[in-house]
Amino acid sequence: MVNGMGDEKKLLPDRFLTVRDLCKSFDNSETRIDILKGVNLDMDAGQTLAIVGASGIGKSTLLHILGALDRPDSGVYFFNGDDIFVFDQIRLAQFRNDTVGFVFQFHYLLPEFSALENTMMPVLIKGMGKKEAREIAEAMLVRVNLKDRLNFRVGKLSGGEQQRVALARALVLKPAMLLADEPTGNLDKRNSELIHDLLLELNDEFGMTLIVVTHNMELASYMSHTTTIADGQLVEL
Repeated sequence: MVNGMGDEKKLLPDRFLTVRDLCKSFDNSETRIDILKGVNLDMDAGQTLAIVGASGIGKSTLLHILGALDRPDSGVYFFNGDDIFVFDQIRLAQFRNDTVGFVFQFHYLLPEFSALENTMMPVLIKGMGKKEAREIAEAMLVRVNLKDRLNFRVGKLSGGEQQRVALARALVLKPAMLLADEPTGNLDKRNSELIHDLLLELNDEFGMTLIVVTHNMELASYMSHTTTIADGQLVEL
């Protein structure tokens, strides 16, 4: 899954997801900090990957680049044959909405809106009618065991329920890839296990590629591959 950079194979987009020589740095006052230094990654559709390790090693930075929320300084990223960072901003936004689902440690839901309204938003952004959006969102909320919470305002839900709404919102359009950044970081053991189970069940049902950044080694153990970032590069564990 994680490959060295051989001379004979540099930019071959022959996998569902292919990353080559990805680099990213940040300027901190007058100091340049190199976070990613030549990351290489190959994944097939439906595979699961955990990225573990200490804070500050670049796990979230890599996830943001894979989700096209940020750009690398250099390197290439092919997704299903497309060179993602040749896209303009409009095409990148379309890629994010149509292809990638995001779940974060902080759910970023709108607390004044209901679970159903929050889950409908990606469908409405895609341009579907309100009736269709409601039906699709309701079905996904039922799937994550929130049938009795559809019309509850998010601010009235428990932490575990809020994270399930966030998961439903991320998956409502059945994206090809789900990126989860510390999805159980704010949850107790019981709710963490529930989210673990849902992630694996939904990965299997939808055939989506799943990449999880986590400090939770139990969650990481559920993934088919586990990596960390050492000296700016991915290393498989």
